Amino acid sequence: MQTSADRQERHEYPTHWEADVVLRDGGTARIRPITADDADRLVSFYEQVSDESKYYRFFAPYPRLSAKDVHRFTHHDFVDRVGLAATIGGEFIATVRYDRIGADGMPASAPADEAEVAFLVQDAHQGRGVASTLLEHVAAVARERGIRRFAAEVLPANTKMIKVFTDAGYTQKRSFEDGVVRLEFDLEPTDRSVAVQRAREQRAEAHSVRRLLVPGSVAVVGVGRSPGGVGRSTLGNLRDAGYTGRLHAVNKAFPADLDEVDGVPAYRSVRDIEGHVDLAVVAVPAEHVPSVVAECGEHGVQGLVVLSAGYAESGPEGRERQRALVRAARAYGMRIIGPNAFGVINTAPDVRLNASLAPEMPRPGRIGLFAQSGAIGIALLSRLHRRGGGVTGVTGVSTFVSAGNRADVSGNDVLQYWYDDPETDVVLMYLESIGNPRKFTRLARRTAAAKPLVVVQGTGAAPTGHAVRATRLPHATVSALLRQAGVIRVDTITELVDAGLLLARQPLPAGPRVAILGNSESLGVLTYDRCLAEGLRPSRPLDLTTGATAEEFHRALSAALADDTNDAVVVTAIPAIGETSPGDAELAEALRSAAADVPGKPVLVVHVELGGLAEALSAAASTAPQAAGRASGATDRAHPAVRLLPAAEGLPATAAGPSVVMTPPAEGTRLIPAYPAAERAVRALAEAVRYGQWRREAADPGKVPEYDDIDEKGAARLIGGLLARGEGLTISDAQTCELLGEYGIPVRRALPAPTPDAAAEAARSLGYPVALKATAPHLRHRADLGGVRLDLADEEQLRRAYAELTELFGKPEELRPVVQGMAPRGVDTVVRAVIDPAAGAVLSFGLAGAASQLLEDTAHRLVPVTDREATSLVRSIRTAPLLFGWRGSTLVDTPALEELLLRVSRLVDDHPEVVAVTLEPVVVAPHGVSVLGATVRLAPPPARDDLGPRTMPAY
Repeated sequence: MQTSADRQERHEYPTHWEADVVLRDGGTARIRPITADDADRLVSFYEQVSDESKYYRFFAPYPRLSAKDVHRFTHHDFVDRVGLAATIGGEFIATVRYDRIGADGMPASAPADEAEVAFLVQDAHQGRGVASTLLEHVAAVARERGIRRFAAEVLPANTKMIKVFTDAGYTQKRSFEDGVVRLEFDLEPTDRSVAVQRAREQRAEAHSVRRLLVPGSVAVVGVGRSPGGVGRSTLGNLRDAGYTGRLHAVNKAFPADLDEVDGVPAYRSVRDIEGHVDLAVVAVPAEHVPSVVAECGEHGVQGLVVLSAGYAESGPEGRERQRALVRAARAYGMRIIGPNAFGVINTAPDVRLNASLAPEMPRPGRIGLFAQSGAIGIALLSRLHRRGGGVTGVTGVSTFVSAGNRADVSGNDVLQYWYDDPETDVVLMYLESIGNPRKFTRLARRTAAAKPLVVVQGTGAAPTGHAVRATRLPHATVSALLRQAGVIRVDTITELVDAGLLLARQPLPAGPRVAILGNSESLGVLTYDRCLAEGLRPSRPLDLTTGATAEEFHRALSAALADDTNDAVVVTAIPAIGETSPGDAELAEALRSAAADVPGKPVLVVHVELGGLAEALSAAASTAPQAAGRASGATDRAHPAVRLLPAAEGLPATAAGPSVVMTPPAEGTRLIPAYPAAERAVRALAEAVRYGQWRREAADPGKVPEYDDIDEKGAARLIGGLLARGEGLTISDAQTCELLGEYGIPVRRALPAPTPDAAAEAARSLGYPVALKATAPHLRHRADLGGVRLDLADEEQLRRAYAELTELFGKPEELRPVVQGMAPRGVDTVVRAVIDPAAGAVLSFGLAGAASQLLEDTAHRLVPVTDREATSLVRSIRTAPLLFGWRGSTLVDTPALEELLLRVSRLVDDHPEVVAVTLEPVVVAPHGVSVLGATVRLAPPPARDDLGPRTMPAY
């Protein structure tokens, strides 16, 4: 008889089941299969479990494990009997196991598809979401091994474990017999189980970032004994920012009698610090970091900001050093920002954390800022400081993260935090690379539905040190997919800040209609032209003339805002001329008061260098210290709810000293951004208009339709049989037609014609008229090269066309000619779907032909595509008018085309083994569509996909 140990020897250790995970409280753990080498760990773990938890697990007092128990719980075949453990510091904190059973409840092997599952969580770690996370992972393992259903028996008093099962979102059946609750649930992911999993993912990852940004105590490791250096400077930045928690300076070289550095308690080791430490800022040479990580982990530090360089950015040796750093930190349940990071900042008045190399704390505000490199971080903070305006102090940062090599914490994690952070209204991100575009797109779509997300995306190769998944998609395609997820895509830091300042306090425009008014006709016309170029609908500019008074500005702006035909207003201003022209303060007050009366529409100001106007625009809004003898004006008291935000370049950056606490603007304060150039103001407004439109459409995204004639199971059987013959293959034409037919996608028959006689026989079988096509790779789908002959009405024409093709292009075996029945005339299009390793499943559409390829006129959507997305996909290519009767052409059946797109989307979404589909050409006629050519490529599905259990990036 084959024993479990025999089967374990036959099945290799499944390394792909190993995963690092984030728990509910933000800490981390490692999940891995249990092996025979874990006997001592299992015994130690069991000894630390309370008698009550043991009773709940075994339904009886069970004080210790016997040798037989230990052997049984550590020897698995990784198929019918599997055990997983959650570990921290290499020690077990929880276990889960399943045993495959048959219909009689006894141990069984495949094809039995049910298993019993049981958990045990150490009492000290209960309530951290360990069991829920283990359930996700063991369910994924079970599905991989052909198990479709779990059964669990639980005592009624064990309410925590019952809740783990019932809250998971799987389809369940519950019964009660002999004093035991029996739960049975299918393991196929449901909409609810996926929603539950992603909600848990968001809470856990957000909490893990919060522990880094809102620490109660901070230790800076690597503080020099003399002024200067990274560690000493960071300590000074934390102290000068007014950090509200406990601060500690650490350096193993400190003399034993040194008690403090710059007024901060000093220690030779993190271990010497009394009380807990939430965050350690590491600023020691890379070779000393491992010992610091060990000290921090043993002391219970929750997270690290590693400023030290010398990691993946320095080459292969540094990359391996970086992997070791991440593995060591995760073993202790710590998360890392960095290495090679610039640091983190939190301006909240009850935190005031500046654990970065920035010598000054940014002004408090409502903008969340993420960058990867320190240089970009410096540029962003500097730009916001200038544009937020020296003396204004009114627009600033809520939190700032510069992730460096982002070996652990990435933009995705920080986005999870900002999603429901009440202190952040707008998110600005400079992404030099995207490590997991599929997840980023998913998180961006959810975040953008709640608050604006503005992104600059790097266009070149990923910086050295960044782990980035390879993608086959062009940069422009990835950018288009991000826009579809609601991301406001811009190209430069300047545009990032321009858009951010507008979105931070101004309402979203309800549409593209723009009123323009001001005291310069030429500046108004320039603004008008830029609006047209950006796709906006501007009204003719209202010229108030250079002699316009403040009251005239006020009346004009009030009228424009009150006009229902306007969605936004751009005010243009040039330097005051003449005695009747308003002073700077007077003009600023006029605009503020008018905007306050109609708060539902955005207002922007375009101005040239005006000397004192920028100062006047900011004066009433300033929270910076006032110069001696200078008081805030009466105008600020008259309109406290509206402030103007200067956005001109080059404004003096007057910074408050470290002893001054700057306060953010009051809730509901409306800032009016001003721009030094019309094109910059209009570009920011256009982005806001497009984003507003996306928000409105996102409220009703449409649905993925069901089609009664789709045979999903039949397609699965066909795919499984084909893949059994090879790892990856392009299937034959007949197999392609059969697979597509399961999804209601007919392909017009094409018969091979290796000889003129075979061509004639094929034509008689199909019926005239027919088309003769060369399918050799260099001629396929290239009608422009002459490899296609259409509308052949009889055998004579067919034979003549055959002779012409062979004379022009070579022997039949080189041309691979086929005969196909003629389809109704229409517009030739191309439909493609591909599984990109980074972005996931993508559906593409465009017109057929060299011109569309040359102009890259192809539109893309992420799968699964909804009915509304299919409609927009067809209309989003530049050549779409050809489908809708352009210049008198015949209208074609776009609803039938949209249905075809939806069916292809369903095929790829239902079967991840379908890694590529090409339908070319698809002729869209006035009535119906005809698929004339199709290819399908299959490959084994990935072991884990986006519906799989939560995991952190592997190292």
